[in-house]
Amino acid sequence: MTEKTDFVPLSIAVLTVSDTRTEADDASGTLLVERLRAAGHHLADRRIVPDDVYRIRAVVSDWIAREDVEVVLVTGGTGLTGRDGTPEAVAVLLDKEIEGFGELFRQLSWEEIGTAALQSRALAGVANGTYLFCLPGSTGACRTAWDRILAHQLDARTRPCNLAMMRPRLRER
Repeated sequence: MTEKTDFVPLSIAVLTVSDTRTEADDASGTLLVERLRAAGHHLADRRIVPDDVYRIRAVVSDWIAREDVEVVLVTGGTGLTGRDGTPEAVAVLLDKEIEGFGELFRQLSWEEIGTAALQSRALAGVANGTYLFCLPGSTGACRTAWDRILAHQLDARTRPCNLAMMRPRLRER
């Protein structure tokens, strides 16, 4: 007999990395907020910062130090241009990288956008017991990441396993 698992809402912060977006026109950040709320999760915080490695790192560092933030979603700054520094800002904070996230994201993106998927530097990992996910800035990419990966992995009911059920054990030593 299989034991039924209940949904466990997570507290999720959303960071948009952009030199031009405001909350009024931040479609990707808004999509992520709408999706996480519709799934039953809580929005812990939402901010927009420019494409600056140190400002990105400062916000993410603040959130991973907070007890009330369990997941951080960062959208934007994952491309190849000189201003794209989100992976560099976040990677140094990680205790463990979740390599499969970027691999799976690029595979799913391949189905949607073909070879342009290789330009994505999507990244995920764990820092101080907090999950971090760095997504491209396009609304389509955020939709793909949430609908096809994160909605399932952040839901404790997903079987055979999921990231949500491991969250209480992330700080084990």
